Amino acid sequence: MLNYWLLTLTFLSVNLDFFFMLLFLLKKYDVVKVMIGYLLGNLIMLGVSYAVGKALLIFLPEWVLGILGILPIYLAFHDDDDDNQDRHHRSQILSVTLTYLSVCAGCNLSIFLPVLVGESAAHFLITLMFIGSLTILVVVVIKLIAQLPIVTSLMAKYGERLMKVCYVLIGLWVFWDSGLINHIIAFF
Repeated sequence: MLNYWLLTLTFLSVNLDFFFMLLFLLKKYDVVKVMIGYLLGNLIMLGVSYAVGKALLIFLPEWVLGILGILPIYLAFHDDDDDNQDRHHRSQILSVTLTYLSVCAGCNLSIFLPVLVGESAAHFLITLMFIGSLTILVVVVIKLIAQLPIVTSLMAKYGERLMKVCYVLIGLWVFWDSGLINHIIAFF
């Protein structure tokens, strides 16, 4: 069964660093084109995460794949300096999509893969619609608050720490939800 709180937390924590990029992209490009490019990037990453997860499930039981929860926890303690890459292309949509993929591909795969690994195709389609809606909502909200200096200041000050806490919580949830914790406890 889908856990919308987990999906929301996952989406927000994975994309938190990209929200800064959105501030710049929305000043540079048309809001609709930013929205489409960002949505396309998210859908690509979700599709890849789901496909890789399904391929792994063929060979391994879901509780073993709970070990993938270590990926978000690792990301919480691993610093990556590739967040300020920007790509210039003729198409604004392609530019936003490629910027998103270059900034967030690794995080998205390592975070969404363990979250989506046990989902059915029907739940995955619902997830796509839910994350797609969140993507559109985020662009609208960021466009509205982009002019508020307090928001930019707070994100700059606390955004990195908040993102790391979210990654750890997601990793722990994956351990629990996959059944890995129950299997470890059963050994004792």
